[in-house]
Amino acid sequence: MDVLPDTSAVIDGRVSERVDAGGVDVVYVPEAVVGELEAQANDGRDSGWDGLAELQRLAGLADEGGIDVEYVGRRPDAIEKRDAGEGEIDALIRELADGHDATLLTSDVVQSEVAKAKGIAVEYVEPKTDDASELTLERYLDEETMSVHLKTGVEPMAKRGTIGEMRYERVGDDPLSEAEMRSVADNVLNVARAASDGFVELSHPGMTIVQIRDMRIAVAEPPFADGIEVTAVRPIVKTDLDDYEKADALRGRFTERQRGVLISGAPGAGKSTFAQAVAEFLDGEGYAVKTMEKPRDLQVGPEITQYTELGGSMENTADSLLMVRPDYTIYDEVRKTSDFETFADMRLAGVGMIGVVHATRAIDALQRLVGRVELGMIPQVVDTVVYIEAGEVHTVYDVTTEVKVPHGLVEEDLARPVIVIEDFETGEAAYEIYTFNRQVVTVPLEGAADGSAETGVERVAKQEIEREIRSVAHGHVDVELQGANTAVVWVDDDDISYVIGKGGGRISEIENRLGIDIDVRSLSDRPDGAGGGAGAGAGGGTDAAAAGERVTPEVTNRHVVIPVGAHGGETVEIRADGEYLFTATVSRGGEIQVSRGSAIAEELEGAIDRGRSITVVPQ
Repeated sequence: MDVLPDTSAVIDGRVSERVDAGGVDVVYVPEAVVGELEAQANDGRDSGWDGLAELQRLAGLADEGGIDVEYVGRRPDAIEKRDAGEGEIDALIRELADGHDATLLTSDVVQSEVAKAKGIAVEYVEPKTDDASELTLERYLDEETMSVHLKTGVEPMAKRGTIGEMRYERVGDDPLSEAEMRSVADNVLNVARAASDGFVELSHPGMTIVQIRDMRIAVAEPPFADGIEVTAVRPIVKTDLDDYEKADALRGRFTERQRGVLISGAPGAGKSTFAQAVAEFLDGEGYAVKTMEKPRDLQVGPEITQYTELGGSMENTADSLLMVRPDYTIYDEVRKTSDFETFADMRLAGVGMIGVVHATRAIDALQRLVGRVELGMIPQVVDTVVYIEAGEVHTVYDVTTEVKVPHGLVEEDLARPVIVIEDFETGEAAYEIYTFNRQVVTVPLEGAADGSAETGVERVAKQEIEREIRSVAHGHVDVELQGANTAVVWVDDDDISYVIGKGGGRISEIENRLGIDIDVRSLSDRPDGAGGGAGAGAGGGTDAAAAGERVTPEVTNRHVVIPVGAHGGETVEIRADGEYLFTATVSRGGEIQVSRGSAIAEELEGAIDRGRSITVVPQ
């Protein structure tokens, strides 16, 4: 019998096995197969080297006189190589088998079925696969290893330790060669495809993410990465809700009714571990629980179905889940605006939502919603914030809305909707979020976890008074708070009459807008000298400007966009030639957007038109 193998049979060594079994007279080796093996070997892939070793074995068998080996056909051209995934090279091989009246030997089930359909003699042999338990990189794991980091030209590294106390350390002495890294990468992909508890989560040119047992493994390759890199991450701790302090209170809170919860903390703090514990607790209490993850890596029981992106969008996943109607959904890694919008849509549809958010303070997690969800809707979307630190529940906040005068202000006409963030354990108010003079402000109170004791007047009113006075004054402005609703404003002599206005009309308008009594005085009469204090610092010209980072705002049809860069999530001051304009929170994308037509935007555009230097000063 004459046989003609395809690439899969050669790589698996099935041709020499078939010859040894007897009955083979001639082996026709397609040049297309040689070309594929050569390309794989040049890329450092074990499959290419295995295939070339099989061709050498066939040459040895031919020298012994047992068979004849003949190379036939032609090498595929560039277009055929490009379309190899569409079956162009497989078609060349089938034509050669048919033309030489040989039996096609293959370990490719699709190739086998197509050959049968075309009436070509074919012999299918099962492909060889790696044992699913033999994952090469497992040799770097021990009980304390959370992640393994392997890269071409670098010593093997790993993160080891306990939650909150991880060490990034070497786990091998010699840098890994490209051939070694190619072997590790191929092994990961082969095991993921062959193992019953493994699957490919995501596959793009240059990046593949797989799940094998409890490990999430990312394989990055050029040109996406500057070298082959394999990163394997796994949980080293699995907890129950009872393992955490405040477990009784949290248990009652989660089961009292379906809630909107943000689990926050720094990377590696144990957020996902806590989310897994909550998911399994809720499942045990008889709630229908699902997860939304990309990639899927929460370690939950089989009763909890884990969903990922549908059609490339978590919004599509949410639409599908609304048809399933879970009681609770765990949304792992809520980062982008689209994630927060999807989270909010599901919560407002009545689904209990638990989101995992990266944040270095508990309040920062809630502030991620500002600007993404209408301010008054935030407590309906999120009513609980759990902050995890070093694997423990550090802070739990209760989020509600009240119509009241913000803390530190006293005038009744200043009453407005205020989001109140209270410490769940003590009931003490820690923060307030509200709109003040068209700005959304977050004000820490006595119970704030960051230890700040600033009141609404101290933090907000002073800035607003400065902004109002600077809009009419030309020189220095300094503000000194005298009480809960009284302030002294020090200005240049030439500005006093202009700030007060005819018959006190201008300063009365400002007082009415802010609800604060303002006494306007001359800087020259100030006992400690003109230009001192916050006002001088804010309006000190070049010195103050130098303290900030100069930026170039972009004016679009709808917004004035200020690129800030590396201050995502921080609160900053915007100044023009060192003079205070307004305070804002930088988006995660590193910019501030001011809607055109607002008073702030008009003031900012005027400063830009006059060529003033716009600077950003972190608070």
